[in-house]
Amino acid sequence: MQACLGRCIGILALACAALPAVVHAQSWPTRSVRVVLPYPPGGPTDIVARIVAQKLSDSLHQTFVVENRPGATGMMGSDVVAKARPDGYTLLVNASVHVIYRELFPGMSFDPSKDFAPVGLLAKGPLALVVTPALPAKTVPELVALAQVSPGKLTFASSGNGAATHLAAEAFKLAAGLDIRHIAYKGSAPALADVAAGHVDLMFDSVASSRALVLGGKLRALAVTSGKRSAAMPELPAIAESVAGYDMTTWYGLWAPAGTPTDIVARLSQHLNQALRSADVHSRLNELGLEAAADTPEAFAAFQRDEHEKWGAIVRRAGVRPE
Repeated sequence: MQACLGRCIGILALACAALPAVVHAQSWPTRSVRVVLPYPPGGPTDIVARIVAQKLSDSLHQTFVVENRPGATGMMGSDVVAKARPDGYTLLVNASVHVIYRELFPGMSFDPSKDFAPVGLLAKGPLALVVTPALPAKTVPELVALAQVSPGKLTFASSGNGAATHLAAEAFKLAAGLDIRHIAYKGSAPALADVAAGHVDLMFDSVASSRALVLGGKLRALAVTSGKRSAAMPELPAIAESVAGYDMTTWYGLWAPAGTPTDIVARLSQHLNQALRSADVHSRLNELGLEAAADTPEAFAAFQRDEHEKWGAIVRRAGVRPE
């Protein structure tokens, strides 16, 4: 009898020990959640972050506040999240550059692979190759020919050293054997503005942020960076149609600080996937040239490892260095 009673008490104790974690996950969030966006407003990562944050606010009945913290190709904002309390109330939305920070900045203050808990992939899609309207090239072959005639004369803008907008251009240069000078900006919006004004010749940028300028005649779009044409801009050829083997897509993800309770990460992932599978989010992302990419934290972690190898190889081949 005593032995049986002891076993019952032991089982009850284990159940009670597990109960706080379950209750914790069910009650989270009880206040507003800060979503750090390490770029200025108006760029593609900002647009995606705000779509997702609004949907999570509706689903979890708490405000998800997007906070822009630009600087150092997204590292300043990322550092804030890496050092934040791992309680589910500070999150990070970043682009594909997140996985190669160590390749670009060996002495950085945080480790992207150790200081963050992957929550999920948000969206992915191609970039668009856009040029200033004053540039005579109207096709990718014409652009290649123009660059070959005057090595080092043409310039390309990016949203930051090592960003997808930078590395997509470096991959293009490698594939086509071109010499085009890089000019880095602190975000996509100011970079596009200078291309539209004719201060820089071209840029690889998201369909989301460049589309309005293209439709308004302030930029000319030549192609998309995916291996095939994009449903968002089917009239544009893929660069691969004239530069064999070229295929670059960018993506956006959601992270929490390392050490965030797994039950909170799981609950956040569940609501994130519901948001990404909703018809309105699908529609809004498709209008931006992106597709929703719902997955699990484990699948996102594996995806990050593969992307690190892909983008890291470009960094090494192109000899990209901190600026």
